[in-house]
Amino acid sequence: MSKIHYKSVEEIELIRESSLLVSKTLGEIAKVIRPGIKTIELDKLAEAFIRDNGGVPAFLNYHGFPYSLCISMNDQVVHGFPGQHVLVEGDVVSVDCGVILNKYFGDSAFTFAIGEVSETAKQLMRVTRECLDLGVEKAVAGLRVGDIGHAVQEHAEKHGYGVVKELVGHGVGLELHEKPEVPNYGKRGSGTKLEEGMVIAIEPMINAGKARVKFWDDGWTVSTIDGKPSAHYEHTVAIRKGQPDILSTFSYVDNVLKEKNNN
Repeated sequence: MSKIHYKSVEEIELIRESSLLVSKTLGEIAKVIRPGIKTIELDKLAEAFIRDNGGVPAFLNYHGFPYSLCISMNDQVVHGFPGQHVLVEGDVVSVDCGVILNKYFGDSAFTFAIGEVSETAKQLMRVTRECLDLGVEKAVAGLRVGDIGHAVQEHAEKHGYGVVKELVGHGVGLELHEKPEVPNYGKRGSGTKLEEGMVIAIEPMINAGKARVKFWDDGWTVSTIDGKPSAHYEHTVAIRKGQPDILSTFSYVDNVLKEKNNN
């Protein structure tokens, strides 16, 4: 889609429903993700849960992508394939999920620590999630796409991290990827003006080392150039005056992880 598709109030509520199903799916993943599980098992669980709740996995067969989830481990940034790989203690795993419900798309991602992870990984995950929060704060009418990117970039680079430039956030709604592009870098006051009715996916992809990435021969998987870990968090957000309207939520994941940690 070459031009921005502005959404009505009713459309935004439908995207919220899709986004909440994505959020609940990630919550289901949080319940079972652990050392010893194969990543393909997570994919099957997600597909079943989405379909049981009246949705369709948005990623499955999207431009030929063969799975319902993108599962990217350690130095993989995004678009990793689920498979027979068994997760082990210390892995850092980004799970990206998309859903179509009532013809509208929702999109969100969360990075999980498998068992006890290194302090380096913990800080990377914490800072990347903070980058998302800071970017989302700028997703209000009257500001510009560059304000979001600047907020993300400034926070990441302050910690010595690399901000992935080859992949960006995007508009979302009737298509999985719509205009405008939402980079995780940029200058304040630059880029497309944010207006009410826009719905965007903000998704910082932050590397512990260098910003550069390499693209795999499978046509999908992207990993860091230096083999250092990467983290990825994503929300679907509607642009409004005064404050952002976050349509997805990490509350399902956070509640499960809190319960796991207390046991």
